[in-house]
Amino acid sequence: MGVGGAARRSWGAAVLVLQAAWALGGGQVRYSVPEEAEAGTVVGRLAQDLGLEAGEAEARRLRLVARGRRASVEVSGASGALVVSSRLDREELCGKSAPCALRLEVLLDRPLRVFHVEVEITDINDNAPRFPAASKNISVWENSPLNSRFPLEGASDADIGSNAQLSYTLSPSEHFALDVQRGEDYLESLFLVMTKSLDRESLSEHRLVLTASDGGRPALTGTVQLVISVLDANDNAPQFNQSVYKVQLPEDAPEGTLVVRVGATDLDEGINQDFSYSIVSSVPASRRDAFSVDPRTGEIRLRERLDYEDIRICELQIEAKDEGFNPLSGHCKVVVQVLDVNDNAPEVWVTSLSVPVSEDAALGTVVALLSVSDRDSGPNGRVRCAVRPPSPFGLVATFAGSYSLVLREALDRERVSEYEVEVRAEDGGAPPLRAIRGLRVPVSDVNDNAPAFAQAVYTVLARENNAAGAELARLWARDPDEAGNGRVSYSVAEGGAGSGSGSGSGSGSVSGWRPASSYVSVDAESGRLRALRPLDYEELQVLQFEVRAVDAGEPPLCGNATVQLFVVDENDNVPALLPPAGGGSGPWSRGEAAETGWRATSSAAEASSSGSSWSLWARAAWGAPAGQVVAKIRAVDADSGYNAWLRYELREPRGDGPFRVGLYSGEVSTARALEEADGPRQRLLIVVRDHGEPPRSATATLSVSLVEGPEEALAVAGAGTGAVMAGSLGFGSDGSSSGAAAAATAATNVWLVVAICAVSSLLVLAVVLYGAGRWAPRAAVLTGPGPATLVCASEVGSWSYSQRHSRSLCVATDGVGKSDLMVFSPSCPPPPCPAPKETPQDPPALLDTVSDSRQLLAFFSSFSSFVLCSLPIHCFPFSVSGRDVLSVF
Repeated sequence: MGVGGAARRSWGAAVLVLQAAWALGGGQVRYSVPEEAEAGTVVGRLAQDLGLEAGEAEARRLRLVARGRRASVEVSGASGALVVSSRLDREELCGKSAPCALRLEVLLDRPLRVFHVEVEITDINDNAPRFPAASKNISVWENSPLNSRFPLEGASDADIGSNAQLSYTLSPSEHFALDVQRGEDYLESLFLVMTKSLDRESLSEHRLVLTASDGGRPALTGTVQLVISVLDANDNAPQFNQSVYKVQLPEDAPEGTLVVRVGATDLDEGINQDFSYSIVSSVPASRRDAFSVDPRTGEIRLRERLDYEDIRICELQIEAKDEGFNPLSGHCKVVVQVLDVNDNAPEVWVTSLSVPVSEDAALGTVVALLSVSDRDSGPNGRVRCAVRPPSPFGLVATFAGSYSLVLREALDRERVSEYEVEVRAEDGGAPPLRAIRGLRVPVSDVNDNAPAFAQAVYTVLARENNAAGAELARLWARDPDEAGNGRVSYSVAEGGAGSGSGSGSGSGSVSGWRPASSYVSVDAESGRLRALRPLDYEELQVLQFEVRAVDAGEPPLCGNATVQLFVVDENDNVPALLPPAGGGSGPWSRGEAAETGWRATSSAAEASSSGSSWSLWARAAWGAPAGQVVAKIRAVDADSGYNAWLRYELREPRGDGPFRVGLYSGEVSTARALEEADGPRQRLLIVVRDHGEPPRSATATLSVSLVEGPEEALAVAGAGTGAVMAGSLGFGSDGSSSGAAAAATAATNVWLVVAICAVSSLLVLAVVLYGAGRWAPRAAVLTGPGPATLVCASEVGSWSYSQRHSRSLCVATDGVGKSDLMVFSPSCPPPPCPAPKETPQDPPALLDTVSDSRQLLAFFSSFSSFVLCSLPIHCFPFSVSGRDVLSVF
């Protein structure tokens, strides 16, 4: 304390103010005062530094606010100065911390203000160095080798800075010296080093003084006495065969594997020669328990599995310590180098994944970023990567361990909508290890497929007289795109029927041209084709139009299909009786009371299906031979096929009458020779019936008057009835066979025979050509981009037809005729429409042969009609199978 009192007296003479700065922004005053300053020492002129006038500090009660323990400074009320009130000990207040400062709060009243004052306490050298103990005992074997080192504990100084910087000195000795080592952060390590061999018999104890001095002015010191006892013990320590053992050990070595066997020897005898092995330390320390050493044999074995990825080199300090009274030990180092084996499979991470991938993505588009690593080293850590399947994706190495999964081939979502990609990583070990990382890469759709119909041409059969709104067919177009790109809407694009339409309407007559949309409609969503109104076969036989399917993509794509709608005939028309050939007024007239009486006597079934009734009169001469044609019934049916195939039946009189009617010709002829007993007049009821289901019929009443001779019958026939010609009765105008009439008849017969032969030959040739074209392979009628559909006869009638064009075999004098030749005409190609994935088809070229046959047949038919009708004879049309041909008499 004497040193401390002298310091206080030296500092009491003058107070050094190191800093008194008033910070206007923060309101803080800083002062500095040395520790151990005497009470009353002025620290600073607080009132003046705060900007107060004289006397204002006392008037406004300038004072300190104490927080916690009592402050060692106070404010002088009169002067407003900050003075020391009690002992300041920096070591007590702050310890080793620097700087040491007191933070105070100063208050002023009227108005109330708060100021912050900071007083820094500076250090003085008032503490001497101190050792932990006044003396220290050290035992040293007499046979300790030179330069043996013994650690010593240093002194401590409570001061800071240069006042705490210590230096050491050792009292003079020929056997020992002091070694001071300075490390980081100015830390010092003291060692007592033996510089000369000891001999306990000459000097068993050495006493040395260790002095510590600080850096103050004046310097203060502290001492410790070292008592060194020389011990007599074992003179020889065990010595290893080698100081360092180096071993290589694979990381997959099992537990219990012998690492190395160390060996040591001791030159002493007896108990001083016996020693044991132990593991003193290891680097790293965490692997000390991974090894064990046999204390007797020195065998070092593995206790735990090693991992090359955690530690690659392990150093073990092995000690061999003898069992003497003063045991000595020898040391060696075992360096275990861990060898890598391929025990780690590669690892694959997906750092970025950009899905879905648009099917129109450009080649080289990056789909994913991958990172690949292997914890092994060398070849075991070199990784090769591949992608499966190899297309349409590939890997591109960006830098070490990083890859990009890129698009190498164009995508098609309609073919593959999602890919399961496997990234396979394989290292270079033996055997190699692999890792697989699966990626799901969906493909997003773009509108690259146009709707496509299953058929290019649809053939639809619709019975006439169908109900309005009836479903005719269902069209379906496939669009492999998805969502809106694959949502298809249907509409009738173009087409129609009529005199101006190119689709052809058969033999039916349609006034003007009508678009297909006036006949049919197609549901925009379902594609159901419906009839807008009842269809009439007699008005429309074939309707060809285009149906368009448009998807909802952007831009929209479309596809077309041709629809050929064939109207199937129904038996909805009764046979119509025709006036006699030649027209004009004659004996034909509508039946009234008489015909009604006849119809009334008919059955109910006939009455329900019968049509009109006509009256016909004719005359025949008594004595006319059997087979003499009296009259011909002419009828036509507006239907087609079997529905228009007419047959004639004699309803009244029943039994063995004098007349009969041709089943299909309608010719009324004598069944036997006419007699007077048959009466003067015969009334015949003839029923004309078609072959439809149910059949429909019409009736004709023929009144035949029996006259005396052929002249009268011929005169009646020449009156212009047109039903029976005078020449057909075989009588002349005067009732006898004159020479002129016979000559005319002979000439007419010659021309008739020649015409019949010529026409027969041409007809046979025409029929052969027609049959060859008709029964040719069906592929010969293929037209347009799709196959044509042939209609079965059981559904339609006697003929197959498609877009029929009709031609008559003979043009009758009254212009009434029905078509007997049905041909196919080419389909109209669909209008162009964007359809990227459709492949156009070439229409077959086999149509020309059939077309030539049809033209040749039409030519022979027209020529035959011209020849027959040009002869100097009369042509009478008659009905066979509902078709008009020639009846020649």
